[in-house]
Amino acid sequence: MFLTKKELAEYLGISIFTIDSWVSERREIPFVKMGKRVMFEMGDVLSWVDAKKVHPRKY
Repeated sequence: MFLTKKELAEYLGISIFTIDSWVSERREIPFVKMGKRVMFEMGDVLSWVDAKKVHPRKY
């Protein structure tokens, strides 16, 4: 399943402008170019989110 920039922005709770910045700089989240469209595979999004987790420190 692929998400559009708008769908991804809604899913992550961030702006489309932020996603556009990430795409133009080719940083942060993986994407796929389909012609002029930029799409995001849900599996990649979930992996990316999982990699961003911050775990509590062990004392």
